[in-house]
Amino acid sequence: MDSAGTVFIVDDDVAVRDSLSLLLGLRGFKTRSFGRGEDFLAAIDPAACGCVLLDLRMPSVDGIEVQAALAARGIALPIIILTAHGDVASARTTLKGGAFDFLEKPVDDALLSATIEAALGRDASVRVHSERADALRRRVARLTPRERQVLAAVIAGRHNREIAADLRISPRTVEVYKARLMDKLQIDRLPELIRLALEFGLMDDLALRDPRKA
Repeated sequence: MDSAGTVFIVDDDVAVRDSLSLLLGLRGFKTRSFGRGEDFLAAIDPAACGCVLLDLRMPSVDGIEVQAALAARGIALPIIILTAHGDVASARTTLKGGAFDFLEKPVDDALLSATIEAALGRDASVRVHSERADALRRRVARLTPRERQVLAAVIAGRHNREIAADLRISPRTVEVYKARLMDKLQIDRLPELIRLALEFGLMDDLALRDPRKA
């Protein structure tokens, strides 16, 4: 699968699938088509990248059920609802469920292409963020318990003397721990550490705690 990802077309109308595959292929998109929601769910790889063009009304498993099943599996591919049977209730349900967009057939080719480009961009951005977060978590996992305590205190805005008093060590030792943990995290400056902590929610996601509350 290329870096741009795949446009998964899920529609029970073979003519729609064929026309979309042809159109998108001519515009440089990689596509894969499914005539039934259950076939798509059986084939989709949790690690797949791209987006989904999803019809609402399909026999057996419909579009809303496909969307719910993907969410239950933690598969966050952007979903573009493409339907000839749009209504306010359906639009509200799918958008509330996290759909990227809701388009009615027949859809303008330029609008469809632009929406797909935006969805693929969203997917790529989310994956980059996730990869960075995973890398940071792996680095934090290599910290010693004491280094994690110091990290939590630094993120909480504590000064060296305060951290030293809380942990019953010297301010100089605090500096040593800070240098070690920043080296392990591959971070050069404290402002960068704080920015990453806020961006990736270190205090919550990694169960770091202010030593005063331990």
